[in-house]
Amino acid sequence: MRLTALPMLAVLALAACGERTDAPAPSAAETVSATASASDAEASVPVVLTAADLRRVCRAGLAAIHGQTIEAMQVDGVEGEVVNLSWAAPVDGGRRRGQCRVEGDLVTWKPVDAPTPEENRWMNQSGDPVTRFVLDGEAITINTTLPDGTTATEQYAVAAEQEAR
Repeated sequence: MRLTALPMLAVLALAACGERTDAPAPSAAETVSATASASDAEASVPVVLTAADLRRVCRAGLAAIHGQTIEAMQVDGVEGEVVNLSWAAPVDGGRRRGQCRVEGDLVTWKPVDAPTPEENRWMNQSGDPVTRFVLDGEAITINTTLPDGTTATEQYAVAAEQEAR
């Protein structure tokens, strides 16, 4: 009996020493990326925006992210594929500033006037909300997925001639 109990105990002890198989939970960005797939009916093509559409999408994206109206978002300039925007700060009446870029159907942004340099980073890391857009003529739909999995959808109408001002 002793001869059987000792090897069985050794096997159980060694089995408990194996590598852990549980992995950390995926972030909202990883979850959204993993579940976002093209349907069989639609060809999966990258989104190519004109300069005017890039400005329109960034205005709508940052308006949705910051709870602003589309009219409140002002394009201050474009540097390559990055749009510089500003809007009235809701608390002190000053101006908030941010940059926006579009990668595929993702809208990413970063503040440029945060109090510390570490806060002036692109908001595309684990734990950041994921913002996607759908452009349909003058209608821009912004879909945001928060890190806890909740979603929000906003729709804006931004005419191309309105953007040209």
